[in-house]
Formats: sequence, structure tokens, C-alpha cells
Amino acid sequence: MNVRSTLGAASIVLAIAATMPAAAHDPGDVVTPHFEHAIPNIPGKTLTALIVDYPPGGTSAPHRHADSSFIFAYVLSGEIESKVNDGPTQIYRAGESWYEPPAANHLISRNASKTQPAKLLAVFIADTDEKALTAPID
Repeated sequence: MNVRSTLGAASIVLAIAATMPAAAHDPGDVVTPHFEHAIPNIPGKTLTALIVDYPPGGTSAPHRHADSSFIFAYVLSGEIESKVNDGPTQIYRAGESWYEPPAANHLISRNASKTQPAKLLAVFIADTDEKALTAPID
């Protein structure tokens, strides 16, 4: 991973970490950069993959995704409860996936289980110069 990729991944982690719950008793999520690379045949776009680990009962604070980001989410293990924009609240199980359009409001993102962990792969396609892929919803 080159310096630009490392700095970009670190920026993503910091941006997502800012959306985590503040209360110590409310378990959050752990976001780990997995992959980042410019898309050679789409100038100005970068593909970024993150692994999101939720402990039992873990949740992410409501957040908005970058205006340029298209997101594919795939549940690696466990069950994830999700609500994007005005869509229905749904539970996705291991092997299931969904997408989020640019500038989506991710209102619910949490582990559906209070006893088992869950893991999600989030793949973003966004403008290379996008400063933050997520921001808290006030």
C-alpha cells in the first residue's frame, strides 16, 4: 500500500470513527480498511473496501454517505439490520447484500443479535478526492 492509499484509508477510518456512538455503555463497531485503489478505466474514481465488525448489540450512529459514493454492502457473518433513506428497515443475513445510492442517509446500521457478533464488507466507489466517505447526521 502506498503513502496516498495509507493516508486515504486512515482518513476513512477517522471519518467513520467519528460516527460511532459516544456512550461507553453502547457498543459500536470496528471499521478496518481492507483495500483501496484508483479505478484505472474510470479516471477520478477510487474503489475502497472496509470491514465493519459489530460486537453483539453493536451499532453505528446514523450517518450520511458522500455525494459521490456508491456503496455495495455484503454480510460476511451474522445478521445486520439496516435502513437506508426512506426504505424499509431490513435484516440481512450472511451471504446477503444491498446497495446504497450516492448521498444516502444510513439511518440504521447495527448487529441484529444481542448475543452473536456480525461482520460486514462495505465497498465504496467514490471520487478520488472525496475527503470523507461518511459524516454524522445531526
